[in-house]
Amino acid sequence: MEMSIRIIREYGEKSILAEKDAVKLSSDLNIPIIKACQIIACGELGRRFYEKNTTGFTTIRTAKDAYEYLSDMRNLPKEHLRGLYLNSHNRIIHDEVISIGTINTNIVHPREVFRPAIEYSAVAVVLAHNHPSGTAVPSAQDIEITDQLIKAGKILGINVLDHVIITKDNFISIKANY
Repeated sequence: MEMSIRIIREYGEKSILAEKDAVKLSSDLNIPIIKACQIIACGELGRRFYEKNTTGFTTIRTAKDAYEYLSDMRNLPKEHLRGLYLNSHNRIIHDEVISIGTINTNIVHPREVFRPAIEYSAVAVVLAHNHPSGTAVPSAQDIEITDQLIKAGKILGINVLDHVIITKDNFISIKANY
């Protein structure tokens, strides 16, 4: 703590965070190069964390929003189920791959879906999975699982806003269409 106070006093709060040259910092503050590297690394981590948390909030209100956000799922060779966990303003607070299946199936259980929602204090979740086959039509199992998850979410007080099926060129909302 004493070193931190001295460094900020001698170098300045904003200047220390902007410095990226460990050798210069080391000589200016008369500290070991290792300490200078640690200070620069901490500043960079803080900067990246701050930038992610202030500009990285994506709002999901529709199936199209989810489809655009999850564009990386369009070409996956196996089914992936992802959960987008949202705060009360429908902003993503956590994005998680819940399960990875085979080319045409994916097994899911409500505990895997809602564990991250509880952990991150999410008020809502948007589920999405891809169909590598290219057809956006949900299977009977997709519709049944969505219904089960909506019911489980109501018990937990976590709203399942949608379950979106993603293909290479298309998407469909299970909740809105079935």
